[in-house]
Amino acid sequence: MEQEQNKYKSGFVTLIGRPNVGKSTLMNHLIGQKIAITSNKPQTTRNRIQTVYTDERGQIVFLDTPGIHKAKNKLGEYMVNAARETLKEVDVILWLVEPTAYIGAGEQQILRLLKQIKTPVILVINKVDTIPKEDILKYIDRYRGEYDFAEIVPVSALKKLNTDTLLAELFNYLPYGHMFYDEDTVTDQPVRQIVAELIREKALRLLSDEIPHGIAVVIEKMKERKNGMFDIEATIVCERDSHKGIIIGKGGAMLKKIASSARYEIEHMMDAKVNLQVWVKVRREWRDSELYLKNYGYKES
Repeated sequence: MEQEQNKYKSGFVTLIGRPNVGKSTLMNHLIGQKIAITSNKPQTTRNRIQTVYTDERGQIVFLDTPGIHKAKNKLGEYMVNAARETLKEVDVILWLVEPTAYIGAGEQQILRLLKQIKTPVILVINKVDTIPKEDILKYIDRYRGEYDFAEIVPVSALKKLNTDTLLAELFNYLPYGHMFYDEDTVTDQPVRQIVAELIREKALRLLSDEIPHGIAVVIEKMKERKNGMFDIEATIVCERDSHKGIIIGKGGAMLKKIASSARYEIEHMMDAKVNLQVWVKVRREWRDSELYLKNYGYKES
């Protein structure tokens, strides 16, 4: 892709917002493929995921941060710190909120953070497909009274409504410059980490409310055979013996379901056949252990 001098734009954009407002869903749709995992549980995203969107206008490097929330353990502290640090490093901030006139304590916390920086902030009111159209202006006015946003864009990440408008606004606020990544790059995440996250997503979805959020997935082995097939061994780490029993399920049924569902998406992502073996291990209070957090990939940058 040829980059004309003074016409090509490139820069960094972060997505922030309270847990479960749709940040990962929006980023996946903007990128055009699944990178960040999604579930109906809050605080799904734990690491800062970097993805890349490139077209003839320029290149946007997205940083999807963990949701900003009140930390309850060392893992929570890591997640909140990762989100805060990102605000200082980017050219534009996308703040996702739900369509409501009520600005709660979580949103007020984010507003206080935003008022300490000078980065342009685009407010994205997500999930507008769930409300009457006539209510959107009311919510826009409510937020406009709280902060001087560069732009306010209503979207539906799930239905891909108005996402083209959002991309256009982002390019308006990015500086001119050359691309940071090759035009075919979509993420800087190692394949092993994406595979681990896909397995964790399936576990969160299939276990519903039976298991708290205290699970991690570790890839023990990933090896390619001569015929192009991959052997992958993974361990789901949980905090209690009772959780282990639920994850495994009667006769191993739940664990088989998680592995089968994950394998389907992993094969699609890797464009290769996969032999996936998954085990379950108990590590009590791992979310409060510096050693386990580092071992499971949650490291301070």
